[in-house]
Amino acid sequence: MCQPEGFVVLGKENFVCRLRKSLYGLKQSLRQWYKRFDSFMLSHGFKRSDYNSCVFFKTVDGSVIYLLFYVDDMLITAKDKLEIVKLKSQLNKEFEMKDLGAAKKILGVQIVRDKKFGMLYLSQQGYIEKVLHCFNMHDAKPVSTPLAAQFRLSSTLCQVSNDDIEYISRVPYSSKVG
Repeated sequence: MCQPEGFVVLGKENFVCRLRKSLYGLKQSLRQWYKRFDSFMLSHGFKRSDYNSCVFFKTVDGSVIYLLFYVDDMLITAKDKLEIVKLKSQLNKEFEMKDLGAAKKILGVQIVRDKKFGMLYLSQQGYIEKVLHCFNMHDAKPVSTPLAAQFRLSSTLCQVSNDDIEYISRVPYSSKVG
C-alpha cells in the first residue's frame, strides 16, 4: 500500500495509513456496518431475533415494535405510531438516513393497505412476474402440478446427444426450480 497522492510525508514514504473506519466497497464494510447498527439497537433496549439477525424487537408498554433491515433497507412496524416516530428520531441522530414514508415495497414484497377495512396485504406478484420473464415463462399455462404424481423421471428415459448436453448446460435449471 502506498500513501495517497498529495499526502506523502517526507522522510516517511514507506509508512502506510491506518484506517479508523471502514471504507465503502471493502469486504469488511458490511460486517462493520452491521456491528455498529447491532450495537446501537442493543444499547437502545432492542433484542435481536434468535432466528434472523436482521430482525430487532422491543416491547414498550405491552406493545411490540419491530425493526427489520437488509443492507440499507429498513422497515419499522408497531401498533403505536408514536413509538415508530421516536425510533426514527433516534436512528436519525446516529445514522444518516432518509425517511421514504409508508412502505410500499421491501425486498420484492409489495405492501398494500386497505385502511377502510383495516387490512394489510403482502404480495410477491411483481417478483414472480420478473422471474417468469427472466426464464421466458411469462406465457406458460399455470397448473397445480406440472407432472402427474405417478410419473417418474430417470436417466434411461432419454438418449442425450452432445448438442443436447451443450444446450442443457446453458439452462439454469436449479435457479428456475428455486
